[in-house]
Amino acid sequence: MTDLKIGGVPEHFNYPWYLTLKNKEYTKQNINLRWQDYPGGTGQMCKALRNGNVDIAIVLTEGIIKDIADGNPSKIVQTFVKTPLIWGIHVGAKSSFKKIEDLENATIAISRFGSGSHLMAIVNAYNQGWNIDKLKFKVVGNLQGGIDALTNGEADYFMWEHFTTKPLVDNGTFRRIDNCPTPWPCFVIAVRNEVLENNFDEIKKVLDIINDETENFKDILNIDKILAKRYEQKLEDIQKWLKITEWNDGKPITKNLITRIQNKMVFFNVIEAKKDSGEFIKNMYI
Repeated sequence: MTDLKIGGVPEHFNYPWYLTLKNKEYTKQNINLRWQDYPGGTGQMCKALRNGNVDIAIVLTEGIIKDIADGNPSKIVQTFVKTPLIWGIHVGAKSSFKKIEDLENATIAISRFGSGSHLMAIVNAYNQGWNIDKLKFKVVGNLQGGIDALTNGEADYFMWEHFTTKPLVDNGTFRRIDNCPTPWPCFVIAVRNEVLENNFDEIKKVLDIINDETENFKDILNIDKILAKRYEQKLEDIQKWLKITEWNDGKPITKNLITRIQNKMVFFNVIEAKKDSGEFIKNMYI
C-alpha cells in the first residue's frame, strides 16, 4: 500500500473526492489515500505542501501559482475545475456600505496572505481602478474568522466563494454587495515534487480515478438534492452552481494556460515577474 495525504476545502467542489474515497476506489489500486479538510483554504494548503503535511492539494489556481513562484516545491498536475470561481464581496449585515464604490478605502478580511481571498481582493481592486498600494488587510484565518471580523467591525468586507456564503447572505449574517469571477480556471491539483519523483504512477492512478468520477458527476441520480443537504444549501442554489461548473476531463495543463494566467497576475501586481511556465507544471500524460 502506498500512503498518500490529500487536502482540500470542505466545499461542494470536492464532493467527487468524497465519493471515490467512500467507494474505496484508491484502495483497489493499492493506494491508501487519506483526505484532510483545510477550512483555511489555499494559503493553509500551500503551507502544508511546503512542510510535507499534505502530498496532494486541491488549491486555487492563483494561490498555488504565486506560491510556486515564491519557492513552493510543488507542481500543478492538472486543472480540477476549469470554470471560473465566483467570489462574493460581502459586508456585515449592519454595515453602512451599500455599493462597491464605498469599499475603496475599507479594510479587507482575508484568510491568509497569498490566499484566494487576498489575491482576488487585489484583482477586484484593479477592476475598480483603485490604488493597490493603499489596500488594508486583516488576517482572519478562515470563513468563520471572516464572519467574526465583519460582525465585530474589525474588517469591512470579505471575499469568499459565492455559493458557500449564500446561506450566510440568506440568514442575514452577510450582505453581498457584488460578485467578482476569477479570470482563469479556478481549482487545480498540486503535488509535492518529492511525491511526483517517488510515486509518479500512483499519482497518475489517483488522477485517472477522480477524472472518471467528475466526467459523469452531474449525471448522478439526485446529485443536486444530495449536495444541497450535505452542504446546507438551497436546492435552487446548488442547481445554479451545477449549471455553471465544469470539471476537467483529464486533459493536461498547458504551458500556454500558465503563461496567460501569469500575464494577468503580473498585470494585477500579484506576482512581480513571469517565470518559465514549465516550472509550474508536470505533465502526467507523456
